[in-house]
Amino acid sequence: MADVFEIYVKTHFAAAHTLRGYQGDCARLHGHNWHVELFVRCERLDDMEMGVDFRVLKENINEIMEYLDHQNLNDLPMFARENPTSEAVARYLYRALSERLNDERVSVARVRVSETQDTGALYWEE
Repeated sequence: MADVFEIYVKTHFAAAHTLRGYQGDCARLHGHNWHVELFVRCERLDDMEMGVDFRVLKENINEIMEYLDHQNLNDLPMFARENPTSEAVARYLYRALSERLNDERVSVARVRVSETQDTGALYWEE
């Protein structure tokens, strides 16, 4: 049986959005304190017995969070043609972080994005 590790970090950002075409309150501009969890998968540890250094994960995700923080997500290029829903934000983060982090040993497994304590979305690719 092969070893499998999932390493994760949590972070957050504050941003506003509006859902174009939505019939309800979310059609108006409103904000959230978005919570993000990044899960990275690896099957082989390095010489330090780590899958990936938490610092590496935090540095990479925080660079992306700086771009999103205190923005109207609808104004950002990646959401110009799609609504910045939790699902779309999770997909964007997954793909952006995969470009930065994936290598022969480590890959982004999934990203969880929560708009509130009780609601959110997870995204991964199979």
